[in-house]
Amino acid sequence: MKRIYGINGSPRKNKNTAQLIDQALAGAKAAFPQEEVLTERIDLYDLNYTGCRSCFACKRKGGSSYGTCALKDELKHVLEKILESDGVIVGSPIYFQNITGQLHSFYERLMFPYTVYSQDRSGIQEKKIPFGFLYTMNVTRQQFEQARYETFLQTWETLAKNFFGYAGSCYAFNTYQFDDYDKYVSDWFSEKEKAKYKEQHWNEDCRKAYELGKMIAGSGDCK
Repeated sequence: MKRIYGINGSPRKNKNTAQLIDQALAGAKAAFPQEEVLTERIDLYDLNYTGCRSCFACKRKGGSSYGTCALKDELKHVLEKILESDGVIVGSPIYFQNITGQLHSFYERLMFPYTVYSQDRSGIQEKKIPFGFLYTMNVTRQQFEQARYETFLQTWETLAKNFFGYAGSCYAFNTYQFDDYDKYVSDWFSEKEKAKYKEQHWNEDCRKAYELGKMIAGSGDCK
């Protein structure tokens, strides 16, 4: 039985990012219609945890936690699930050109134990786990490219590729942020233009997320 997890780095459980993650998980199930595929979405904002605490237990020679995060909080069981999984889909809205703080803390706890301070730079993690990434943002594709958002996002994608495996990334641009724009100070944006863009592009964004999920579930070999 395959196990595919969706990590929701958004504080919202039923909006853009969460919807794309759900589509990706549905795609993962569809990849193997004759087999059982366990999928689960984990909402990080529901959990009580911190980022790395610099205890360095994961680096201690002969230590019981060498290569794994020693902190015992509500993220611990999530990290354990991921290490036993067959694929991970990570989603985040973009705040100030980067991922959310909760997701950043998650990455610290997941990635730092595999950062080895040795001359040969040998890794600890042997099992390949394909990671896929979903990003939602208010900016247009042109603004995304002009501000070089991808440079910020590639840091964690590169680490995931080095430690686990990389299946691909999807970007949803110019997303609809509010249910009712009249309730908020938001004349920087045109609700009419955003509504039109959503009508033209959101179904395609969902399709791409779905296909990414299928790819992750079917990745016998990941990059």
